[in-house]
Amino acid sequence: MAVIDFWYSIGSTYSYLTVMRLPEVAKASGVAFRWRPFNVRHVMVEQGNIPFKGKPVKSAYMWRDIERRAERYGLTPRFPVPYPLEGLVLANQVAILGVEDGWVQEYTRATYRRWFEAGEAAGEEPNLSASLTEIGRDPEQVLADAQSERIVRELQAATEEAMDLGIFGSPSFVVDGEVFWGDDRLDDALEWALKL
Repeated sequence: MAVIDFWYSIGSTYSYLTVMRLPEVAKASGVAFRWRPFNVRHVMVEQGNIPFKGKPVKSAYMWRDIERRAERYGLTPRFPVPYPLEGLVLANQVAILGVEDGWVQEYTRATYRRWFEAGEAAGEEPNLSASLTEIGRDPEQVLADAQSERIVRELQAATEEAMDLGIFGSPSFVVDGEVFWGDDRLDDALEWALKL
């Protein structure tokens, strides 16, 4: 079975489009996706790439573009959504723990749904506890574990790995060393994976 590494950061707006449809894409294509959370904010700061700050025209375009694409996918975001996320790092630390424990996909989808469809900022309350409770996890225990030094280091290591691969944004898809950036490149990544 073909496998694609799905590199994403909770806090990336366009990742909403991918996160909410990826399980159906995987089922329809027969391709497996390995969910790889990382800290995109760190990557962007390192590269001096702050995409929307002080750029109101570009920012307005992004939100309208997401709205158009969401309609195509049958998603129902409610704008405006909280942005940027103060809790981006914590949201991704929880996701790193979810990778280890096998619930990363469920958590990521729950937290994005609350962020984009209920206006609850990911990485903050009430989103954190509600998303974890929804997937059958104990929020108090998960949040304590997610803030441990070990998980902090693991998120840093994942972020460094992403940078070593040449990833500069979220979502990105990596197939056999080839990087495909953006929700709109998912089909290209699938095609590449299926021809290997």
